[in-house]
Amino acid sequence: MTTDLEVATDSPYPMLSWTENEEIFSLRWRSENGVAPPKRVVVADDTLTADTAYRLASEGTGILWRGDFQNARQLLQALARRKDRPSKKSARTKNQPAPDMPQAFHLHRQAQSQRARTLGMLLIAFDADHSVPLRRAPDVRLACNEAYGKSTEPYVASLRELQGIIGAHEWRKTGIVIPALDGQRIHAHYGVFAPLRHDYLPLVAEAPLPVSLNKNSLAFDIGTGTGVLAAILAARGITHVVATDQDKRALSCARENMQRLDLGDKVKIVEADLFPEGQAALVVCNPPWVPARPSSALEYAVFDPESRMLRGFLSGLAAHLVTGGEGWLILSDFAEQLKLRTREELLAMIEAGGLKVTGRIDAKPSHDKVADENDALHAARRAEVTSLWRLAKL
Repeated sequence: MTTDLEVATDSPYPMLSWTENEEIFSLRWRSENGVAPPKRVVVADDTLTADTAYRLASEGTGILWRGDFQNARQLLQALARRKDRPSKKSARTKNQPAPDMPQAFHLHRQAQSQRARTLGMLLIAFDADHSVPLRRAPDVRLACNEAYGKSTEPYVASLRELQGIIGAHEWRKTGIVIPALDGQRIHAHYGVFAPLRHDYLPLVAEAPLPVSLNKNSLAFDIGTGTGVLAAILAARGITHVVATDQDKRALSCARENMQRLDLGDKVKIVEADLFPEGQAALVVCNPPWVPARPSSALEYAVFDPESRMLRGFLSGLAAHLVTGGEGWLILSDFAEQLKLRTREELLAMIEAGGLKVTGRIDAKPSHDKVADENDALHAARRAEVTSLWRLAKL
């Protein structure tokens, strides 16, 4: 049984309709990443085979699950195994020359997008209070409330998105141990990039502080996210830190983390597009590292279309530094390894901002993908270096 999509005009969420037991039903479609809903929907239960489900999902048909919740989880795993299985086409072309880095990156992103789309076809209906009316379904009301906010009507979302929401809820509860904060924890909210990569945090914790902080102990953290860099700066003894972000979730997350760490009197969280008002002796920014278009809200922490945030930071930095102040740019050269940006282009941006490089501290990444030779971008990840660029006014 299938149906075409119906779009409501009085809500930001479209209406998804389907036929079940010869009766038409309609619920809102929710996707935090802005993924369009499937145009066709079938109702399925535990009798659906993984092969049939995979065929439907690959065709773009949504599968609204009415069976056991744990069986739905197992079905999603089966879909993932089928999607990740090497295709006959890839086997035929394995002896051909490897694509260059930009092409490899493009193909990798394309494969990721197609995979997410296929796995997102397994759908779950929710009651108005975020509960899932399926056998053996967990209580996801708190996790969904954190991600979606208060709900007033039933809706449909993908099981894959729900799993991400549950995972984010667990990260938020448990927190991430930050060695640069003496083992204290940072708690990431749903939709806020978690500081799981620790290679760049010691750079901020150990770089020599500018002498100008002795007279003006004020630092800015631009694009604070969870607030982890602001917390490290405060832990280093900087009296006042102003941390900015324009994302509502990030602002809430950073404020909560400062309260947990008892840094509320040292760190002020401000909503701003890049810089707050005034000048500081130290301005720190860890922008997204790859100049590419994000496909989800969370990816805005990784992908920076046309290097907009990087350019904005470098072009505005000089005006927000006191005399003798420093800007610290935390940036991986992953984009350079992918040949999406050159070192010469980066240096030109720095110079165009009226800035000069006074020093650089490097670190090699240690995350799991560095050692994964099956990763399509392994060569770039293996060569990657993360740097703290020390910048000053010309």
